[in-house]
Amino acid sequence: MAKGEFISSAVAQPTVKLGLPTMFRLGLFQMGLGIMSLLTLGVLNRVMIKELALPATIVAATIAMNQFVAPSRVWFGQLSDSKPLGQSHRTGYVWLGAALFTTASFLAVQVVWRLNNSIQAAGWGFATYAWIALLALVFALYGLAISASSTPFTALLVDVSDEDNRPKLVGIVWSMLMVGIIVGAIASSGLLRQIDSDAPLELVRASINRIFLIIPAIVFGLTLIATWGVEKTFSRYRSRSMIADREDSITLGRSLKVLTASRQTGLFFSFLMMMTLSLFLQESVLEPYGGEVFGMSIAESTRLNAFWGLGTLIGIATTGFLIVPRIGKHRTAKLGCYAVAASFVLIILAGFSANPRMLNLAMLIFGLASGVTTNGAISLMLDLTAAETAGTFVGAWGLAQAMSRAVAAVLGGAALDAGRVLFGSPVLAYSFVFALPILGMLFAVRLLDRVNVQEFQLKAKEAIAAVLQQELD
Repeated sequence: MAKGEFISSAVAQPTVKLGLPTMFRLGLFQMGLGIMSLLTLGVLNRVMIKELALPATIVAATIAMNQFVAPSRVWFGQLSDSKPLGQSHRTGYVWLGAALFTTASFLAVQVVWRLNNSIQAAGWGFATYAWIALLALVFALYGLAISASSTPFTALLVDVSDEDNRPKLVGIVWSMLMVGIIVGAIASSGLLRQIDSDAPLELVRASINRIFLIIPAIVFGLTLIATWGVEKTFSRYRSRSMIADREDSITLGRSLKVLTASRQTGLFFSFLMMMTLSLFLQESVLEPYGGEVFGMSIAESTRLNAFWGLGTLIGIATTGFLIVPRIGKHRTAKLGCYAVAASFVLIILAGFSANPRMLNLAMLIFGLASGVTTNGAISLMLDLTAAETAGTFVGAWGLAQAMSRAVAAVLGGAALDAGRVLFGSPVLAYSFVFALPILGMLFAVRLLDRVNVQEFQLKAKEAIAAVLQQELD
């Protein structure tokens, strides 16, 4: 193809449309990601802190490395736009990333055992800190592999769907993520029961090694089943994209110019960050809230996540079928934001009642509201993703969510400490923390009111084409 030549938008698109079986098949990949998150954050995190008695700060810092590499999402998305891997723009990256993150999870476990051996043999010397650094590196590689797989996968959802079936696809795929989390939670609880029975460390090590061999292998198999042949059969990338099969590449710097080509992109980026920050600000303080204010045991406070997860699953699954078709994606996201704010009011009121059942109900409602918000926001996100650079846009959205979630965890803990100083009372301190997401969601609605999909779709394509023409010719 000659330099500067674009594929005509008149190229015929595939007439085959996604059916429900294929949507559920795609959801198997997200299910696998849910299982992996529970293995890493549920099993390995618990074993490192409790069974091996490693300092929680070191454990948190090493595992957090998978979030600190989140900026790579933009690069991997851009790479999948401009550089096919094998015969595909998305599938090859999904498979390669899945092979790497499943392998990295097993390597992380092996480094954990070596770290523990080093502490037992030599204490906190140079060798031990070297193992800690290696563990942080492995988690960073794990995060890079997740980004390399999940960002092109989300871009694939843009490629294979249309506006009319996208809400259903989003509802199914992200519901499967929650199913994976629930499956992972069941596996984790079963493993933790075995570990809690005073089993010798060697038995614990053998059991965890076996799980981190078998389950990641299953997850990789789910990835293959989920994506096999989907891109070839359903993708509209070649007919939608102006840059398909270009001889010259689009660099990361150029792709960032694409992101700033539309005012609507910046507005939605800000909304997404504020919404995510508000949703997850409670994550680091929820279980202490149950224990300190409601007198819950560790098992009881842990089950709060089950109420939240079940509500989220129902909310995401039903929104794409029942709410979005009736009121639209924009209003759905707005409704979800208001519902999340209201659910935090219920969480605060539950604290003053000190009634665990009321807290359980509030968490279920919070999950439902979170599901509505997530489905609406993701559907809107995909509409605000230019087909010409879908991977780049999806990478940017993923970056906004990952960094916001990381900031939310730190901010939640800091707000609780500040609340203790300001009020003295545990109930008031936690209420102070939960009041922040209420304000955050109201501000998010203000930002969302300024987002206009029609303006983006009318102006962004021309602006992006101008950027690509200027940079690539």
